[in-house]
Amino acid sequence: MLAAQRRALLLARLHSDQRLVAKTIAAELGIAEDTIRRDLRDLAAAGLCQRVYGGALPASPAVADYPTRSHLETDSKQRVAIGAAALVQPGTTAILDGGTTALAVAQALPAELRATVVTHSPMVASALAGHSYVEVYLLGGRLFKHSVVTCGAGAVEAAQAVNADVFLLGVTGVHPDAGLTTGDADEAAMKRALARRAADTYVLASAEKIGAASRFAVLPLTAVAGVITDAPEQDETVSRLHNAGIPVIQA
Repeated sequence: MLAAQRRALLLARLHSDQRLVAKTIAAELGIAEDTIRRDLRDLAAAGLCQRVYGGALPASPAVADYPTRSHLETDSKQRVAIGAAALVQPGTTAILDGGTTALAVAQALPAELRATVVTHSPMVASALAGHSYVEVYLLGGRLFKHSVVTCGAGAVEAAQAVNADVFLLGVTGVHPDAGLTTGDADEAAMKRALARRAADTYVLASAEKIGAASRFAVLPLTAVAGVITDAPEQDETVSRLHNAGIPVIQA
């Protein structure tokens, strides 16, 4: 089998099985495991998979920069945003993550809502400027330009003063094996810091993030109160989440 044919097969298996074990696929094809590992390295370098110990997982398309992501799966994000906005009840304090789905949540909040929103996203804070009855607190720190959010030691320290009812968490990957992931280590640390300041954390997971993985772990799935997604109930990852006892809220 030619290298191009092997790689096409690997991508097809990733799409259907949501994971690849190098040892298993090598035995199936009757070739050396090192050959499969080289293929996976090449695919990962092209952004087509996320390598993990022993194999690979589907790569998330949501690791692109902010301008690119703002045009990615907008209808899907809007559905998730509407479902998530319902969790911000009058009188509550909510932490709203950065990213394009979080921005859609801010835009979906009712104009008459009376609540407090804490965010490390200047974009989210700006979107709430017209909400007359929403108190907005913007956490300062180093601006991570890729996602247009603040992070680093200053932002983490600022988060320590917050006590919230709910945190609406954005990630780039939701996978039963890899958990919740994102593409930058500092951003992952900031998300963990924010999750520690809220009574409940819900994941904003538009369909393209379901079954995908990125380089850095944010939280295990068992650490969240639920995953809000518009991925269909019959999706393999959604089924595995249900079977693992992870609440899935269909948007």
